Amino acid sequence: MLVSEILRIKGNALFTTSPHGTVLEAVKVMALHDIGSLVVMDHGQMVGMLTFAEVLQALAQRQGRLGDFKVDDIYVRDPLTATTGLDVMELRRGMLERHTRYVPVIDGATLLGVVSFHDVAKAVYEEQSFENRMLKSYIKSWPAEEGQ
Repeated sequence: MLVSEILRIKGNALFTTSPHGTVLEAVKVMALHDIGSLVVMDHGQMVGMLTFAEVLQALAQRQGRLGDFKVDDIYVRDPLTATTGLDVMELRRGMLERHTRYVPVIDGATLLGVVSFHDVAKAVYEEQSFENRMLKSYIKSWPAEEGQ
């Protein structure tokens, strides 16, 4: 299964923020849309990712006060990225190695969407469930050997 199939199934709704915006504004967008990440865009280019993990670290460092803390102060500048042609198992390996929950999907400089670890787990589960059903169906129709 390829990353393109995950995007096709989940859709490619994108939520972004600016590095110049406040973390509080970003948190409000994340809460409103029930999402765990925002792509950080500057002048039409992806410059990084902001996830709830960075927000939690910022809250801990600032004793729960975000005030005018900027996205620029905490976002991940070199996030793991994927292309549509990447195999999902390879993406999963990269996400595990880098402890990444959200991965922007790009085509050159064009941002296509974001894939979450949940999206990957769901795709792998569904693919394996389909394969299991096919194998069980095949085994049930296995021809009996002669002489039994």
